[in-house]
Amino acid sequence: MEQWERDFLRDMAKEKLELSQTDWMKSRVKGWTALNDGTSRQPMIHFEMGTVGTPGFQYSCKCTSPDARGLEWQMGSEMQNYKMVGDDRAVTGDFFVGNGFWIKPFDMNMKKTHTDGIGFHIDPVVEDLSDLSFIKPSPMGYDGDSIRKNRALAEDTFGDILEVKEGMSGLYCCPTSFLVHMMGMENMFVAMLDNPDNFHEMMKRLSDDYVTHFRNAEAKGLLTSCCGNNWVAQGTFAFTDKLPGKLDRPHRLNEVWGYLDSQETVGISPEMFDEFIFPYYKKISDLYGRLSYGCCEPVHSFWEKSLSKMKNLAKISISPWCDEEYMGEELRKRDIIFQRKPSPLFVSEDGAFNEEGWREHVIKTVKASRGGRLEFTFRDIYKTGGDPHRPRRAVEIVREVLEEYWY
Repeated sequence: MEQWERDFLRDMAKEKLELSQTDWMKSRVKGWTALNDGTSRQPMIHFEMGTVGTPGFQYSCKCTSPDARGLEWQMGSEMQNYKMVGDDRAVTGDFFVGNGFWIKPFDMNMKKTHTDGIGFHIDPVVEDLSDLSFIKPSPMGYDGDSIRKNRALAEDTFGDILEVKEGMSGLYCCPTSFLVHMMGMENMFVAMLDNPDNFHEMMKRLSDDYVTHFRNAEAKGLLTSCCGNNWVAQGTFAFTDKLPGKLDRPHRLNEVWGYLDSQETVGISPEMFDEFIFPYYKKISDLYGRLSYGCCEPVHSFWEKSLSKMKNLAKISISPWCDEEYMGEELRKRDIIFQRKPSPLFVSEDGAFNEEGWREHVIKTVKASRGGRLEFTFRDIYKTGGDPHRPRRAVEIVREVLEEYWY
């Protein structure tokens, strides 16, 4: 790292600290915490920027050395939402260094054929489940050297400005995503019918490996605080007073957030999901202190028979394909957050922004979830119709609708 990069990063750290101490950012932290803990009905909004390809929208690094660019990107991207979108993403006066423990399910190498765009074709490495000899012990590990190096680098660069600490994202686990990438969706569906016993055995061994992986991390003292400005996956954050923050010991599994989804089972019946998938998901989710569930799958199909039985469910994804009215009624009963993933088409469409269409889309959500707890998460937006300011306007419209229909 060159001296000018160090000076630049220190100035950026000062900017981050100063922004974190504004009334606006302090209110964002309080808002996320109150929403997650059920002490407020004020909805929160987050625009996930990572997929957007519109020039000038993403933060662009100025540093040139790899170490400096890594530090710069983490700070710059956190502040970019405030500058470009004006949503509720909080900027805090700390800097997290990830903990880096990992698992490679069944020691399996996947194969894909990529397109010129973002799409790809899965090339199955397992065609059927007539023989389970392909299942190998899942390697698990922890890259402690890299974590120590990264923490030392951050502390040396701006540790006198920002609080540098190890801080993990929510524990992430999506078993059916692994299965689809291993054998393809059609093969996975057929295997439930052709080899149901072997499918169950595979799911048992896969879920057991994930449980072992998480318990090993707990036993080795690798679990760190996950109750502040930590990522939980799927565009949401971990702010909460219902889980412990600073402790004089490593955290336990029931003291951190976790995440699960099963987009890949959208084509099976609630009965099949309850038989072949849910028991293994629940075994994993029961480890977590708090659970965030779901991505793009329409969760209403599996709610009554399965998902409603998850004991620590704090928020659930309501995708564009979900029955909003039904889930709004169900989530109000249990005071679970209605994490709405609105359709990305309105923001992404070419031509003029269809503000009225977007407004009606948002009104429908607000009416369906009113009386409960609501979170808006903009995801899977790859373009902004050539207008980098459109996301800010989309967020403004959400706030306008909330003002008229929610409060």
